[in-house]
Amino acid sequence: MDVTEASDLSNQVLDEVGSAVIADRDFFETVLLGVVGKGHVLLEDVPGTGKTLTAQSVATALGLSFSRVQFTPDLLPADITGTHVFNEQTREFEFTEGPIFANVVLADEINRAPPKTQSALLEAMEEGQVTVDGDTYELPRPFFVLATQNPVDMEGTFELPEAQVDRFLAKSSIGYPDSDGEVELLRRRAGRTEQSPSVEAVLDDEKVTNLRAVPETITVDDDLLSYMADVARATREDYRVEVGVSPRGTQRLFEAARAMATIEGREFVAPDDVKRVAQPVLAHRLVLTPDARVEQVDKRDVLADVLGQVPVPTV
Repeated sequence: MDVTEASDLSNQVLDEVGSAVIADRDFFETVLLGVVGKGHVLLEDVPGTGKTLTAQSVATALGLSFSRVQFTPDLLPADITGTHVFNEQTREFEFTEGPIFANVVLADEINRAPPKTQSALLEAMEEGQVTVDGDTYELPRPFFVLATQNPVDMEGTFELPEAQVDRFLAKSSIGYPDSDGEVELLRRRAGRTEQSPSVEAVLDDEKVTNLRAVPETITVDDDLLSYMADVARATREDYRVEVGVSPRGTQRLFEAARAMATIEGREFVAPDDVKRVAQPVLAHRLVLTPDARVEQVDKRDVLADVLGQVPVPTV
């Protein structure tokens, strides 16, 4: 698959998902970055904005299997990964796969599960496998986690540890639609008999695998490599930041920039690609100082200041 075909297919997926979910195209591109860039995406938004519908629509448009896990305080790791069940006929224990054995996994309200259960996703997200009772099982390929969390009603929730947050390629939110968008939402509902909209499959697992290989062919100029490294280092030096972007975050910025170039149909990364993906890829990786948190400093504002200070190369 070449870059032109990859871009055409990506935009078909974006159009198909956009026919079901009312949101900015930038939001859909951020979600698709996770797919094309071989990463995972965290969505944080209030209830009812379409997070679950987005996950279902993306999985359907990509032609991939879909599984939804509702995270609750009593959820155990085995409820996600699977467990061994005794077979009375064979008199042996057999492994029964958990809901994580799907191409697209929606980890709904991930912050409602205790840290032990949250950590069950770590190996799956990073290695594409799970280990149960000492046995390792490969997950389906491609594998993509779309996790959600609710920023309100925080009682009884467990904040995601930094190690888990850093595993997500990007973090984004849908937000409320504008006036025209909300009217369009009602118009679409009036035009169908089902409560929820549906989408058609655009790709299949083979095409998605080929699509995810295209960013590896994208050229990145040395000046842009230095620019991305400079942005990451600048976050560590900001007085409002206690822990800046990790080397893993720098690599994810590089991968996301190549994925964005693929979606745009270019064989090279442009500075605008880096700036477009920097907010969703880097902002959630920052740990602010206690003073900055007391002053309610927004991580996105810190990153915007950093991007404004680091010189942009001419490519």
